[in-house]
Amino acid sequence: MKKYVHGGDIYRHPGVLDFSANINPLGTPENVIRAAAKSLEQICHYPDARQSKLKEALAEYEQVPEEWLICGNGAAELIFALVQALHPRTALLPAPTFAEYEQALRGVGCEITYEVLRRDRGFVPEKSILEKITEKLELLFLCNPNNPTGVLADPDLMRKIFLKCKETGTWLVVDECFLDFVKEPEAHTVKKMLSEYDRLFILKAFTKRYAMAGLRLGYGITSSQRLLERMEEGVQPWNVSTPAQEAGIAALQEEEYVQQARALIFREKEYLMGEMRELGYKVCDSQANYIFFQGEENLKEKLMGENIMIRDCSNYPGLKKGDFRIAVRTHEENLRLVEAIRKGRKQ
Repeated sequence: MKKYVHGGDIYRHPGVLDFSANINPLGTPENVIRAAAKSLEQICHYPDARQSKLKEALAEYEQVPEEWLICGNGAAELIFALVQALHPRTALLPAPTFAEYEQALRGVGCEITYEVLRRDRGFVPEKSILEKITEKLELLFLCNPNNPTGVLADPDLMRKIFLKCKETGTWLVVDECFLDFVKEPEAHTVKKMLSEYDRLFILKAFTKRYAMAGLRLGYGITSSQRLLERMEEGVQPWNVSTPAQEAGIAALQEEEYVQQARALIFREKEYLMGEMRELGYKVCDSQANYIFFQGEENLKEKLMGENIMIRDCSNYPGLKKGDFRIAVRTHEENLRLVEAIRKGRKQ
C-alpha cells in the first residue's frame, strides 16, 4: 500500500479544515474551472503531446524561450524525470527539505550528502554549503523558499552557490514553487542566471499559485536542450491532460487574482505569526505562504479533535516530534485555528 506522508490528505479526513497543504486560500479561479470543464468536450481526443499552446503561454509569462520549457504532471513528475535523466551518483540536499528529492535520488541508487540547516540559526542556509560543492558532486537540490520552513536563502549566497556549481560542473536544481508568495520574488529567482549556465534547472508549478493541486500541472525551465530531450524520453507522451493544459492557459491570465492572493497572504501571515508567538510557540521566519513552528507533540491530534488538520513535520530529516507547518488561509479560517489551539491548551 502506498504510504502517504504529505499534507492535504482530505480523503481519509472528509470535512476537515485543511491547514496541512499550502494552497492559495482564494481557491481555484472560476475562469480556470470553466476552462477545464469546457475542455471535457475534447476528451475523446488525446491531449496535445507537445503542449504547444500551454508552452507558448508559459514562455510569454516567464519571459523565456519556449524551447527552454518542459511541462509535467505536477512538479513532482519533473523531479523524478530529471533524476532519471541525469542518473547522478552523488547529490547534496539541505535537511530539512522537500521529501521528493530524496525519494527520487534513492530510486537511482544515488549517494546523498546532507547540509544540515541549524535550528538555533532559524534553518537559514549558510555559506558552509559551498564547501560541499566539489567536482565530485553531480547534483544539488535547493528549495527556495524552503519547504517546510519557509526560509529564503540570501540572494548573495544563492549567487555564490550558482558560481560554485558552475565552477565544479554540478547540476543545480532550484525549486521555486513557493516563490510567488514572497514579497520580492524577482530579487530571489535564479531565472536570470539560466543563460549563464546550462546545468541550471528551475522547478515551478501551478499547484500552489492557482490552487490547482488536483489537476497536476508543473513545469521546468533550463537552457539545456540535452537534458530536456532526456527528460521527455523518460515520461509518457501524454503526461499532461487536456483539462490541465487548458486550465493552465487560463490560469496564466489571472494576474489580479494572484495579486489579491499575495496581499491576503502577506496580511494574514503577519496576523497568524503574531498569534502563534503570543501563544508561546517558537515560530520560524517564514517568507512563504506557510508557517513552521514548534508546538506540543500531540498538537496535531488535539486539532483533529476540532476537525482541523495541520502538517506533522517529524518525518523530515533533521526535524522531530512537535515540529509543525500550517498554511496561511483566510482570516476567518485562521481565527478558527487560533481559537482551537487556545481551547486545547486550556484542557
